[in-house]
Amino acid sequence: MKAPALAFCGRALAVWLLIAVLETVHGIVRGLWLVPALGEPAAQRLGFAVGSVLVIVVAWATSGWLGAATRRTQLQAGALWLLLMLGLELAVGRARGFGWARIAAEFDPRQGGWMLFGLLLMFFAPILGAWMRRLRPA
Repeated sequence: MKAPALAFCGRALAVWLLIAVLETVHGIVRGLWLVPALGEPAAQRLGFAVGSVLVIVVAWATSGWLGAATRRTQLQAGALWLLLMLGLELAVGRARGFGWARIAAEFDPRQGGWMLFGLLLMFFAPILGAWMRRLRPA
C-alpha cells in the first residue's frame, strides 16, 4: 500500500474511532436517562435521530482533513466505517451476552431495530459530509 493510501486509511480509521466513542457515550446516556424516562421504543427512535446527527456532524467537521475528495474515496471511507461499526456492534452485543437472534433483531426494522439504517447512514456519511463542506467529487 502506498503512503498516501495508507495515510488516508489511517485518517478514515481515526474518524471512525471518534464516531465510535461518541456513539458509545451516546448509547450509555440513552440507556441511563432516555430509556427510563421515555421507554425503549421512544428512546430508540430519539437515539437514532441524535446518533445520526452526531455521525453527520463528525463527517462534516472532518471531511477536509479526511481528504476523500472523490466519490470513490468517500465510498471507500464509508465502507470502512460501515464494516468497522458492524464488527463493533456484533462484538459488543456478544460481549453483553446477547444471542445472535437478539442481535439480528437490532438490524431488523420489522422488529423495531434501527441499526440497518444507522449502517446505511455510516456508509453515506463521508459523501454527506463532503457535500455539506462543498467538497464535491471530481
